[in-house]
Amino acid sequence: MSVVPSSLLPASAAPAFRGRIGRDVHSGHYAVPHRYRLHIAPYDPGCLGIAVTHSLLGLDDTLPLTVLPETPDRPDGGYAALRPLYEASAHLYDGPAAAPVLSDGWTGRIVSTHVPDILRDLALRFRGEGPDLLPEELRGEIEAVTDLCERSVNRAAQRAGELGLDGEAAHRDPLTVLFAALGSLDRRLARHPYVLGTAPTAADVQVWVTLVQLDTVHRWHLDAAAMDRVAGYPALWEYARRLAARPEFAHRLDIEAVMRHHRAHCRGREAAGAAIRLVDWPGTRV
Repeated sequence: MSVVPSSLLPASAAPAFRGRIGRDVHSGHYAVPHRYRLHIAPYDPGCLGIAVTHSLLGLDDTLPLTVLPETPDRPDGGYAALRPLYEASAHLYDGPAAAPVLSDGWTGRIVSTHVPDILRDLALRFRGEGPDLLPEELRGEIEAVTDLCERSVNRAAQRAGELGLDGEAAHRDPLTVLFAALGSLDRRLARHPYVLGTAPTAADVQVWVTLVQLDTVHRWHLDAAAMDRVAGYPALWEYARRLAARPEFAHRLDIEAVMRHHRAHCRGREAAGAAIRLVDWPGTRV
């Protein structure tokens, strides 16, 4: 397992534990029922992706999952319940004990805090009878969709919200990127029930979590005209609603926690798009 010591990271960052689950007993960490545990925070998009993957694979009886309290209970923004795992895994650790964490019950240490690695290991090492979320022939496309969501939806929406407060011309460029990405996803979903065809893959987990973020966090900083454009992708938002009706996707979704966390930590100003909600996400109070 590799870990970057906290002394080499910015003060606000937790170390990135990058252990992996191997194929067999010679790997050190290998898939054994009940050996590992996942710890997730209800407001974090990476944690939501892990929870959805966990549910799709039906891992409740194999790999227990703990949902931490909505509000971290330590002044540094970490969780007291995770503190022993961090201290056992990094010598003289003095940073926040943050989620997500994949922990090893045999050693009492952390395997990984790195969301992409955790998602890959769940899909490849703990699949069991669940769907193949990372089929070999689609891995390149899954990586491309993941990159599109992160760069051209999440980052573009955030950037557009920031620039929209400073001037129309600056606001326009990231919105162009955002609309192009949403259009690309909408065209895919107009042809197939899932992003890459007729069966769910890791790409669907990524896209759905991204749409949750767009409709619950980013809309607060986009103007009404931008949100009207965002709403204009019917196949994409019908897909979001359809998956939200499935218990595998909705079970761990806590929209109220997402919104409270956003309001508590965001320093941006609200824009007119805040009034436009595109999906009645499960558990949302009117």
